[in-house]
Amino acid sequence: MAGAKHHDYHLVNPSVWPMIGSIAALVMFFGGVMWMHADYFGGAGKWVFGLGVAGVIATFFSWWSDVIAEAHAGDHTPVVQLHMRYGMILFIASEVMFFVGWFWAWFDFSLFPVPVEIVDGAVSSLFGQDGANAITMWPPKGIHVIDAFSLPLLNTLILLCSGTTVTWAHHSLIHGDREGLKKGLWLTILLGLAFSSIQAYEYAEAPFPFGTINYTSAFFMATGFHGFHVLVGTIFLIVCLVRTYKGHFTPQQHFGFEAAAWYWHFVDVVWLFLFIIVYVWGGWGAPVAAH
Repeated sequence: MAGAKHHDYHLVNPSVWPMIGSIAALVMFFGGVMWMHADYFGGAGKWVFGLGVAGVIATFFSWWSDVIAEAHAGDHTPVVQLHMRYGMILFIASEVMFFVGWFWAWFDFSLFPVPVEIVDGAVSSLFGQDGANAITMWPPKGIHVIDAFSLPLLNTLILLCSGTTVTWAHHSLIHGDREGLKKGLWLTILLGLAFSSIQAYEYAEAPFPFGTINYTSAFFMATGFHGFHVLVGTIFLIVCLVRTYKGHFTPQQHFGFEAAAWYWHFVDVVWLFLFIIVYVWGGWGAPVAAH
């Protein structure tokens, strides 16, 4: 038969969601621009942005629901699963390069600090001229850093523990222990939420604001984007937990959970580098903020 399938590859059915997702992303972009120029667009920007976000979330939910349905229909053959793993590996590699940019900026600022002019204890110019108050140091004079061995250390222990619990869940799934899988996922999700809560408290009590100078910008961008990835990973694991209760995963076919576990381990490793480089090494010798 001309229309018969003679290979193990999955040819996806026509879908409207790529088009809807593209339009929603475009609406979200324009909404964000309008929101940042409220003096010209008024309050319309936030509504346009919200509409775009709603469209993107709807695309995520519906498109991935189609992927799950394809898996249950038997379309995800071993060769398809292999290539999905390749895709996840490439995605994580792209995320690694994303964080390489932030680490590059941090090392550039810290190893080759520009003069910062301090006037009456406040930063007045990032590119100050040589003079009595011009200094070239990292962290800049006047910055009180966060104690690396208080909340950051606690969050490090939390993420390390979450790495063991998600591994426990994965091991349980492979050996057909669904109760162990549920318990491991629950613990990992709770630890992820605990990490996010502690980081939110740390930001609220931070001794420096965002965007004052390069130190504060680099600090919040690096740790903040990691915090965003923790939230994404937590949502990823919550979806896996819901699917576990629905009986979706089997020891032979569970790429959705495997991808979530890989992503979570990536988040763990990035945080270890952030803790060592940004909190410990980056604040070495600087005055610590009082609690």
